[in-house]
Amino acid sequence: MDLGIAGKWALVGGASKGLGWGCARALALEGVNVVMVARGAEVLNKAVDDLRAETGGQVQLIALAQDITTEAGREAIWNVAGGPGKDYDIVVTNAGGPPPGDFRDWDRDAWIKAIDANMLTPIALIKSTVDGMAARGFGRIVNITSSSVKSPIDVLGLSNGARSGLTGFVAGTSRSKIAGQGVTINNLLPGKFDTDRIRSTLPAMAQKAGKTVEELRVIQQAQIPAGRYGNPQEFGAICAFLCSQQAAYMTGQNVLADGGAYPGSF
Repeated sequence: MDLGIAGKWALVGGASKGLGWGCARALALEGVNVVMVARGAEVLNKAVDDLRAETGGQVQLIALAQDITTEAGREAIWNVAGGPGKDYDIVVTNAGGPPPGDFRDWDRDAWIKAIDANMLTPIALIKSTVDGMAARGFGRIVNITSSSVKSPIDVLGLSNGARSGLTGFVAGTSRSKIAGQGVTINNLLPGKFDTDRIRSTLPAMAQKAGKTVEELRVIQQAQIPAGRYGNPQEFGAICAFLCSQQAAYMTGQNVLADGGAYPGSF
């Protein structure tokens, strides 16, 4: 299927690895030019080089080693050499999730940091790009959040809270005037994917459950109807579809990708 987005410009956060990389790759393979942002320059540059080789140089790929959660980092995005300024057609917001733990141990600074990265940063990116998208008659914004928005995880309270705030904001904004101007905003909710994020959260969960990390991995995968963790490539394919011309009638949605783990009907 031709997704009808070749030649457009995309901004993808956390694009050096994991789910962000999966989204950047899927878009690039569809002919989209991508500004790939991550904090670590070495890993990011390698990811861009690998993707440039895979796409045969048919799209423009720009590596930008910046912290997207800071004002300086976002300013660098708008001014990156060779980029589209603020005239992005596609924006995939993605920042690393806050650490797991016990809510009793989190002070105000921990909460502010989580909210800044996982709620206020996506809102700032939307604010900077959405009006230009509307003026041009096309825009796709996809926020990578978490399945914990629908099914909260006790040790991920910082994530539960910050991402739920973003979900509420998107529910209203996506249904404003921009919905009739060719702009969609959706949230993509990953369940358990085999990325660094799950590898960082498993030790705390395993300790609480009195299991080893490997024992918990086996238990978790057995509880997923699909029988496994997801992979970044299939996550990226879902993201690319949400950015497509064909997805123009989908907005304000929370798209769950969890292998069937969430047991609810809604």
